[in-house]
This record gives sequence, C-alpha cells and structure tokens, in this order.
Amino acid sequence: MAELELRNITKRFPGVLANDHVSLSVEKGEIRALVGENGAGKSTLMKILYGLYRPDEGEILLRGRRVVFHSPHDAIRAGLGMVHQHFMLFPSLTTFENVIYGDEIARLGFINRDEARRRVRELSAQYGLALDPDAKVSELPVGMRQRVEIVKTLYRNADILILDEPTAVLTPQEEEELFAVLGRLARAGKTIIFITHKLNEVMQISDRATVLRDGRVVATLVTSQTSPAEISRAMVGRDVMLRVNKLPRKPGEVVLSVGDLHVENNRGSEAVCGVSFDVRAGEIVGIAGVAGNGQNELIEALVGLRPIKSGRVALRGREITSVSIGARRAAGMAYVPEDRSAVGLALDAQVDENLLMGYEEQPELSQRGWLNFGSIERHARCLVERFAIKAPSPREAVANLSGGNRQKTVLARELSHQAALLIAEQPTWGVDVGSIEFIHQRLLDYCQNGHAILLVSADLGEVMALSDRILVMFEGRIAGEVQGADATEHGLGLLMTGAVK
Repeated sequence: MAELELRNITKRFPGVLANDHVSLSVEKGEIRALVGENGAGKSTLMKILYGLYRPDEGEILLRGRRVVFHSPHDAIRAGLGMVHQHFMLFPSLTTFENVIYGDEIARLGFINRDEARRRVRELSAQYGLALDPDAKVSELPVGMRQRVEIVKTLYRNADILILDEPTAVLTPQEEEELFAVLGRLARAGKTIIFITHKLNEVMQISDRATVLRDGRVVATLVTSQTSPAEISRAMVGRDVMLRVNKLPRKPGEVVLSVGDLHVENNRGSEAVCGVSFDVRAGEIVGIAGVAGNGQNELIEALVGLRPIKSGRVALRGREITSVSIGARRAAGMAYVPEDRSAVGLALDAQVDENLLMGYEEQPELSQRGWLNFGSIERHARCLVERFAIKAPSPREAVANLSGGNRQKTVLARELSHQAALLIAEQPTWGVDVGSIEFIHQRLLDYCQNGHAILLVSADLGEVMALSDRILVMFEGRIAGEVQGADATEHGLGLLMTGAVK
C-alpha cells in the first residue's frame, strides 16, 4: 500500500487548467522529486496536498484512506509537513521557541521550556540535525535555519515532508549536509517530496522523479535508470543543452569601477565594507556568497536604490556615486533585479507597458514628450518574438504570465537598449530548465557583443558556467577572487563561509 496517493487531481483557475487529472503514488521511505517547467502545476499540486487549495476533482489517500484537507492544520494533523523556500521563522526567537510555536508543551498553564528543549535536542540527535535549542535564529547560518524548519515538521510528527526548492540559498557544503539529513529521514521511514529545478539534485538524492508538463504527469522515472537529458526532455518536450557553450573572450576597457565602497543595511550597520573591483567590456564578473553577506546592499547601492556611505562608483569613466537611478540608466546601466515581481515589473500593467518602462524618452519610442504608440507596439511585438515570451498578446497583463516569462520580459527590456553594463541579480532564480538555457545564451551573446555583465547568483553552477572571474563575498568584504576556469564548488564554498582567508 502506498504511503501517499493522489488520484485525478484537477484544479482550475480562471482561464487556466493548472492541474489536469494528476495521479501519482509515493511509497513509505521514498524520496520523490517533482520537476517541470514554470507553470507546469507543481506548486499548485503541493498546495492542494498541504491544504492551501481544494481540488475541483480528484482525491488524496494516506495509507489507503481518503482524506480531505480544508487547511494546512488538517494536513499537519494528518502527518504532513512543509518546508517553504522562504523560511517561516521568527528571527528574534530561539531555535526551540520557533519549533514549538503554536504547539507548545504546557504545564499548569505555562510553557514547559525544559521539556521543549529536551524534545528539540532529542529530535535533533535522532536525525543527526545537531541544533542548539537556545541559539537565536537570527544568528544561525542559512543551513541551520533550514534544519530548524525540518525539526518543526518532525516535532509535529510529520511522516511526509514536502520541500520547496530546498537548496536555493545553501552553500555546497550545506547542500551536502541537507542531502545527508534527507537520506537519514528516508531510512527512518519518512516520505519526502521535493520540488526542484536542479537536475543534479534529482540525480543525487531522489529515488524517482515525477515530471509535470502543462498540468499533466508526462513521466515518472526511476532515477537510477534515467539521465538529466531524459528528464529535461520530458520537462520541455525537446532536447535541452545542459552545458553552457562559453566562447573565449578578451576583456576590453573598464566599464564599471568600484572603489572602497561602504554601504549600510536597514539597521544602520555596515553591510559592505571597503569593496573594490572593476568589470570590463566583454567579460562577466560573478559575485558569489551566502545570502546576507552584503551582496544585496552592494547591488542596491550600485543601481541607486540604497545610499552610499563612502567610496566611489564610476561608469565608463564618469562618476555616478550620487546620481539618480534615471541618470545611471542614461549613462549606460541596465538592471535585472532579484525580485522580478516587486522591483522588476508592474504586475497589473501590460507586457508592452513593462517593456517600455524606464525607456519612455528613447527617440524611437517618443517624440517631443509624446509617446509613439505605433512604435511602442512594434517594439513590444519584436521583443516578445525575439525573447520567446509566451503571452497571448503584448497587451496581456504581466500578472498572468509564468515566472519564466516574467523573467524574460525583464531581460528583454533591459537587454534591448544595449547598455554598456548589465547588472543581473539571480537571473534564473525559480526558472525552469528550458528558460535557463535561453537566458544563459542571451547573457553570453550580450557579453560577446562587447558589453560588461556583473552577475549575482546563489546558484554556484550558474556563476561558474558563465563567469570569467568570480568575486566571493563574506561578511561584507571580498573574501577572494577566482578565475572562472579554475573555480570549484568546494573551493568557492570554503570562501563563502570564511573558512579560507
């Protein structure tokens, strides 16, 4: 008897069939990967399983018994737990306080803190998670915070764990530790389903992989009997080039020069501490680092979203340290932000309007302060075709596009005006394998045409594949510089954690 079975799960939204009679069966102690392109229905299916959505058709069976979840509380009571990509923790509380929150152990009306600590230590030891119950979560590295999330589910007696993009913010060392933990959990009889876009993770940790495409299950593959190429072919419906074909490049003149930059975070503490580097025409410089080590503050300062405490930024020899965002764009800076939905796009606006934003005064798009709507429409249609943006028309609201097509919209806008410098933050975060291939090629083409790119990514494979040089940030400083050809995940991971000085 299967531990978990989904039968003919169907979910419709206005104009969208998100899940189309999806059926899958997962065995006790199995690690199942769930993969597919953006918009394939993975997240919708897991939200149904966790009680966040109700299916329009179909049923869920746990150990052969039909269950109905009206909320996540129902799912938790039935033995399901979910570890979200963005952790649901209170930074100001300790490990054990986060674990027991909402399900406290009480004695005579008071929280039994000693028993809670004992329980957290016991669970941590049982599964090799090594957590300090009294450590404040705000002071824990990202990998340890994820362990807290896992212990939260185990504390609530979860037998089935759902993990959404579990390695998105982990170093290679933390990723290896997570895989070891998942292996121990599976051997202890826990059933694990994880959503990922990283095919190397599928091959390394899963027993089977279920592939969704257009809301349907198109394949369930035994991992030991398949390959990344077969999985990606099932996801996209065609062969995908999984390796980046990077041509030799000869960097030219300095395009971006950063000197002794100091930037504060939102709490008034120094987040960027004396950072200096150059980016040249025709090269990609990657920035790697564990989240929270100053990368975000550095990029926000460079693009004008955060004030610079001291230091100098120059673009093509012109100092832009204190100029406006508009002046930076006019000077030759383009920007693909990490948060495409909140910063990169106006979701309620149309595709053509988003492709215009920031460039309204370009001569080919406006004349004497008046927008040329014919030119704007031709410009939008050209970019939609060139960047393979899947939208019914340029007048479609961006909110209706999948994550990958939203990202293509941002890239199309920023690359179309041939800026001397492109700053790209997490350009393929949460994007499927087919879109990753497309985006990587567009970035390589842009660089090959003589433009400079500053790339920030939590995906070390991406940084190593694209970058000519890699700068590693640790605690607000450049901890080291590595040539792209010489970089290894292990070596970068050591720099990212401060293990190499």
